Amino acid sequence: MNIGITCYPTVGGSGAVAAELGKVLARRGHEVHFVSYRLPFRLGGFQEHIRFHEIDVTAYSLFEYPPHDLALAAKMAEVARENHLDLFHVHYAIPHAIAGFLAQQMLGDSAPRLVTTLHGTDVTLVGQDRSFFEITRFGIERSNGVTAVSEFLRRMTLDEFGVHNTIDVVPNFVDLAKHCAGRTTPDRSAFADPGERILLHMSNFRPVKRVLDVVRIFERVRREIPSVLLMVGDGPERASAQALARRLGIADKVRFLGRQDSIEEITAVADLYLLPSELESFGLSALEAMACGVPVIGSDAGGLPEVVKNGETGYLLPVGDIEGMATRALELLRDEALHRKMAQAARQRVAACFDAEQIVSQYERVYERVLAGTR
Repeated sequence: MNIGITCYPTVGGSGAVAAELGKVLARRGHEVHFVSYRLPFRLGGFQEHIRFHEIDVTAYSLFEYPPHDLALAAKMAEVARENHLDLFHVHYAIPHAIAGFLAQQMLGDSAPRLVTTLHGTDVTLVGQDRSFFEITRFGIERSNGVTAVSEFLRRMTLDEFGVHNTIDVVPNFVDLAKHCAGRTTPDRSAFADPGERILLHMSNFRPVKRVLDVVRIFERVRREIPSVLLMVGDGPERASAQALARRLGIADKVRFLGRQDSIEEITAVADLYLLPSELESFGLSALEAMACGVPVIGSDAGGLPEVVKNGETGYLLPVGDIEGMATRALELLRDEALHRKMAQAARQRVAACFDAEQIVSQYERVYERVLAGTR
């Protein structure tokens, strides 16, 4: 197939999944065309069957803000026409599903079909803003196919928006062939002193991720077990997390590593992953940790219970239960046999349910059904 993919290129789950999806589709022989205002952050380097088309947004003095959404729709139509695309797969309802719909209208009968994947905040935050509610629902309804990354997100979309379009659940995935394959004994010396345990958190540092809880959980663990905390990513709560670490007297043991593209190299050294979010529509970072055999301590909220099996691949506790999460973390770090059992179960669960090969096949079946004209 000739497939166009549009996503946000910035650090985050939707961009990561879109980039990895494109790479697997290209390996399977599909022609993949990415359309965005910047190269997606996990798409670096030349790859056969993948092309990138950059949106050119011109600033006119008449506009207070450059009309990115219209430029995107025009570029999608141009790429579709010139490369004979069969379908567009857009990630996020706003604005990408709307831009895809506009591109279809411009192209008429020759337009590619439109598949929209809902990742979370496009529905849970942006879409429920009253100013975006109607257009979000419109984009979902006008898509020829819709997928959601978890059953939680599918149910929430149907309940909140009252849409009639069918929504298929196609979960996020990792490529186990490359992700921490054959993990042996990674070199931890760059991150921790001998005898220290390594805790890890990765996110966009938005308030919903509760990164201050991450620091507080670590502080309680650090009281009893020599350890360091690696914080990967960047965003609005980073400065607050750094200030909290200084106030708690653990700033030298909390290391902010910023944006990282090859996260598996960092995940491979971790002993425990912390994800105490207010809400996770899926929890891709938890999945990536589990792929490296890292148990997860997280919140029993949203779609995360569909990824992490409580008591088997980690522990899930109520949102805000800092003491409980710290207690479970200490339990795992003190019991080597339990830690080893959960680490093995974590990777086995990823292999059984979330490996790239089987999930990308699910997307291909969605594409085939959409191209056949059924909803």
